[in-house]
Amino acid sequence: MRLLCVLLLVLTLAVGCSQAPKNGAPSQDTNHQQVKVQQIAPQKLEIKDSKAVAERLENLATSIPEVESSHCVVFGNTTVVGINIRKDLDRAKIGTVKYSVAEALKKDPYGVNAIVTADLDLDQRLRNIRDNIQAGRPITGFAEQMADIIGRVMPQLPRDIRNPSASPGPNDANQAGSPNR
Repeated sequence: MRLLCVLLLVLTLAVGCSQAPKNGAPSQDTNHQQVKVQQIAPQKLEIKDSKAVAERLENLATSIPEVESSHCVVFGNTTVVGINIRKDLDRAKIGTVKYSVAEALKKDPYGVNAIVTADLDLDQRLRNIRDNIQAGRPITGFAEQMADIIGRVMPQLPRDIRNPSASPGPNDANQAGSPNR
């Protein structure tokens, strides 16, 4: 009886999968209707002279009204642009200015994939990284600034704090759950 049920199930699946599409179903033959798409976004160029590209993108960002200064750092083929905006602007206007800078950079083949930030702290750190690169300390300066950025971003959770390796004595005030205190 089981063999008959299994055989019937296999036969049903085989017949169901081999049926031809009905009149309303689309044909599997797609050779007649191919769509050709043309790339309209500018291609990202390989950055060969990072100092010249950084200056170019800084000047482009600074040309936007409301941008007081900009600082650009190029690592390999990636660019980060920090902009310094007047302090009296509200958040909506800052977002608009940042968007305007991104639009201007999009038109440049070196800035099309740039990362734009209007955060004052990140702008200062980008300035420090750029200064370290110009002083001949690209890796050390970058590592120090990235450590500072990550240290600010990462939260400190009390449960992650580890006790010192020396075991505390019974009279230690830092001992949790001490009923005498």
